[in-house]
Amino acid sequence: MARSGLAGAARVARWADAALGPGRGSATDDGKATLSDATAERAARDLGLTAAQVRADWDTARLAGLVEVHGDSARPGWRLRAWDRDDSAVLRGWVALFDAWSLAHPEPAEHEPAAVAEVVSAMPQALSFLQLSAGPVPVEQLLDLLEQRVTELRTARCEIPYGPQPEPPAEPEPTDAPLAPLLDWALRALASVGALTYGDGQATLTPLGSWAVWVKLEQICVAAQSPAGNIEQAADGMLRGCAQLRPNAARAEYRAWLAARPVGSAVTELLDAARGEDALLRGLAFEALRVVGAPAEPDVRGVLDEPTLRPYALLWLAEHDGADPEDAHEVLTREEATWLWVDTAAAVADHGEAPLLVRHLESAVQPTVPMLLDEVRAVGHPRTVQVLVALAAAHPDPALAKAVRRAAFQVHTGGS
Repeated sequence: MARSGLAGAARVARWADAALGPGRGSATDDGKATLSDATAERAARDLGLTAAQVRADWDTARLAGLVEVHGDSARPGWRLRAWDRDDSAVLRGWVALFDAWSLAHPEPAEHEPAAVAEVVSAMPQALSFLQLSAGPVPVEQLLDLLEQRVTELRTARCEIPYGPQPEPPAEPEPTDAPLAPLLDWALRALASVGALTYGDGQATLTPLGSWAVWVKLEQICVAAQSPAGNIEQAADGMLRGCAQLRPNAARAEYRAWLAARPVGSAVTELLDAARGEDALLRGLAFEALRVVGAPAEPDVRGVLDEPTLRPYALLWLAEHDGADPEDAHEVLTREEATWLWVDTAAAVADHGEAPLLVRHLESAVQPTVPMLLDEVRAVGHPRTVQVLVALAAAHPDPALAKAVRRAAFQVHTGGS
């Protein structure tokens, strides 16, 4: 189902790989991620589609991580490269689209932004209810649930000061807008990404949507089991196998893996794994290189000119030269630290749990969330939209989640 739902996006992403790569053409006229008219028309001719279909598939491909835009050129994301051989890459791509449902089908302009943010924050509970119901649910029932959840969100952020207070104003708050139109928008948006079917006054999760909600619930309840047999695997497989191990156990795996092969080829293999699109493997590869120690220094120093690896290499070299790990980050520029923050957040979003992503906010060098969002948007990390969407979905503060979601939308549309 995921392959079928993303087939159009994958086709446009492959076309972009062939037609818009470095030196082969421009995705846009202005360096933004929106396709220029000429490029959309060209893709439509090549693929036998309309320009509108191309634009829709292009947006889906970007949200699903199948294509990444850098300036005026496009390149495939790691999920597209693994598309034909790795079902998990396909499913992760669809889950990224599922998490970005509110961007895939933006709300009509007449809806009040505060009310939209509340509905986006409340929909996970509605989706859980749909999953547990295992069948059609009347929209009226979902509306009751949505109204209860929105009331809970509003109550949770109310602060009641001590002492006598003036009478509240007679007129309702501006956020007291009817929720039925917003529920209709949310259900249509979720249907547009293939998470549910919606019609005849009821909604039903598709098997794919039910699976995605179940996986998210399972992540909360079930601890992952430690893998085995990592020593015989290639670097990326070994690193994936160590992802859920505790630090000491992982270091023992790294030592055993390194002992089984020449150090030169091992370092080369680890750096190749770090160059991939999976940010988790990038961080783990440099953890394994810390176990290698001095023999890895020339190779690590040799990747300082690679923007993707530079922040990791600078930290590795600082620690190798004797810096305290807690102070090593001082060798990074503000931009490098922000890029590293987004890259780490991408790893958490792909492989971690929502509370960990929320806690990751505290590690940002920026003193305020608005400053962080401004600098994250400016640094141009290819996973920025997915990171911000995941953070907005995970954060319990509706106001902050709304600001993060707005930033994600601005990055997605190339706006300001």
